[in-house]
Amino acid sequence: MLNFYRSMKKTIVLLACCFSLASFGYAQKDVPKGWHLMDVSQDSLYGISLNKAYQFLREKGRKPQQVIVAVLDGGIDTTHEDLKDVLWRNPKEIPGNGIDDDGNGYVDDVHGWNFLGNKNGSDLKKAGDERSRVYYQFREKYAKDSCDTAHFSPEEKYQYKTWKRAYDDINASSTDQVELALIEVTAKALKKHDKIIREEMGKDEYTTDQLEAFDPKTKQGKEAKFGYLTCMKMIGVDADEKNTTTLSELDEYIQGKKEAIDARSNPVPDYRAAVVKDNYNDIKDKFYGNADVMGPDPMHGTHVAGIIAAERNNGKGIDGVADDVKILPVRIVPDGDEYDKDVALGIFYAVDNGAKVINMSFGKPFSPQKRWVDSAVHYAEMKDVLLVHAAGNESEDIDEKENYPNAQFLNQRTAENFITVGASSDPRLGKGLAADFSNYGEHNVDVFAPGVKIYSTLPGGNNYGNLRGTSMASPIVAGLAALIRSYFPNLTAEQVKQVIESSVTHPGMDITTYKPGTKDEVTFSSLSKSGGIINAYGAVKAAFALSNSLQHSSAETSKKKNEKLPSSSFKNSKTQN
Repeated sequence: MLNFYRSMKKTIVLLACCFSLASFGYAQKDVPKGWHLMDVSQDSLYGISLNKAYQFLREKGRKPQQVIVAVLDGGIDTTHEDLKDVLWRNPKEIPGNGIDDDGNGYVDDVHGWNFLGNKNGSDLKKAGDERSRVYYQFREKYAKDSCDTAHFSPEEKYQYKTWKRAYDDINASSTDQVELALIEVTAKALKKHDKIIREEMGKDEYTTDQLEAFDPKTKQGKEAKFGYLTCMKMIGVDADEKNTTTLSELDEYIQGKKEAIDARSNPVPDYRAAVVKDNYNDIKDKFYGNADVMGPDPMHGTHVAGIIAAERNNGKGIDGVADDVKILPVRIVPDGDEYDKDVALGIFYAVDNGAKVINMSFGKPFSPQKRWVDSAVHYAEMKDVLLVHAAGNESEDIDEKENYPNAQFLNQRTAENFITVGASSDPRLGKGLAADFSNYGEHNVDVFAPGVKIYSTLPGGNNYGNLRGTSMASPIVAGLAALIRSYFPNLTAEQVKQVIESSVTHPGMDITTYKPGTKDEVTFSSLSKSGGIINAYGAVKAAFALSNSLQHSSAETSKKKNEKLPSSSFKNSKTQN
């Protein structure tokens, strides 16, 4: 699962930032809510020019057709004011009757399906990391001196390569204990600062923005404010993120780090088997789970869904990218690494229920059952469904580092219906054009889209807030893909991908870009295959031109066939006589 704290690498920074003598002001140039939809020429912000795209569609008299977008994630708040009217509704299923009315094997799947639950209504929240699962799953088979890889089947060779990488990774991290100790010291200091701040402010929740404006009365309070804000600046937390969220995610990261270290000598508990109770090794055992598409923690998925399709022009909260779509929730992402079987079956389920775009804001560095996922990706390809995937938040070059799921099949063919998305920022946010956490790759990342300070829906019925990550950039692309498929339904998934990639904004050479995770200046064009940030206005213009060209070509073909028809018909009639 793509989570900022879970992917945090430079942990020593955390300790340094809490005790540094240097002053780091938290204030940054503000950007309006929804900046990611704006236009650089009109608003001086590197958004996606969405309003100009809609204006173009109106001028051309285009009318949308409804499109289903599946959100494969950790759950969606189905009660949210900005989402409840755009949720997919299974027309063949009667809610709550305990019967599989449509006969698809999934009982009461009114709004989608949860592959992380059981028939008794229990839901899986926590899962281990895939690295540890791989290490222990194949250890007995491959951890022997007599392991003869020369006679392995292609599948066994892939498994062995995956296991060997997990083995090397688990046993190479000699600094993990030191890093964990530093993080725990940092967390303790932050919590001490937080306790003092809450007492002085007289409330339990506050944002860094609110703390910045607060004037403590005591020396102890001033020191706590300085220490807390300095650390938030170094981590890169948004100014409106609440203290409770920050500290909770830091605790979550620490727990994950402890489990990863412990996994060197002890298998991670099989949380999934205890709850889901399917035969995990059998992909044909697929009718498990339940209809609870919200799950125990719908934060991430709710935010993603709102970016794509929060109801537009309703006077509430935010406007999503696409204006005539239905969101199909498929819960497959636990707190930890997702399972390949759930990913594969989630894709199959979404395709079979009419999704034309699937957003996948998750990822991991190991995929032991990749053949299952490849099969699902290929199925989506055959059914003309576009898959949009977040590149990841590790500041890594995924041309060199493993990242799953991806467009490369085990047979070396590349899927034509797969877009991988990196996260861009804006110079006004102070850290260059590429988000400092984003993965990149001149060959394996297709496009960038805004992924910093993205304002969208949050659980609670009427809540909104900012999150950051390639998890937020991916649904912006998915929303644009849905918009194009809605207004230009004659375009295939492959053509939509081509239209999006060919119409990106290429920032000028004068715009500062750093290689993510470093202070090395690079050209933005070197970070992805297209070299740019998606542009909705450019994409719909390109889609309009391509759609018209295809219609003209089709009309010409039909005309030629019709011109031959009388002669052909005459000959047929004579033959029949």
